[in-house]
Amino acid sequence: MDDDGIHDTIKRLVAEEHSIWSAATASDEDHERLRQIGESLDQCWDLLRQRAARREAGDDPNTAKSRPVDEVEAYLQ
Repeated sequence: MDDDGIHDTIKRLVAEEHSIWSAATASDEDHERLRQIGESLDQCWDLLRQRAARREAGDDPNTAKSRPVDEVEAYLQ
């Protein structure tokens, strides 16, 4: 996936997240989906950072790979 595709995914996930938050009440399923969205967003941002780093180093950004949720979620912010 290229940068534009990743940005499109981020926009879609953020729109879904806002839609859930704007509802009057959130079900257990909504809370679970919000957790999943957060994890997916973290993976997308990580992939964008990897691509930028590879590009800056003169490497092919298309060799960047999405990392597992448990790895991305363990990063210190």
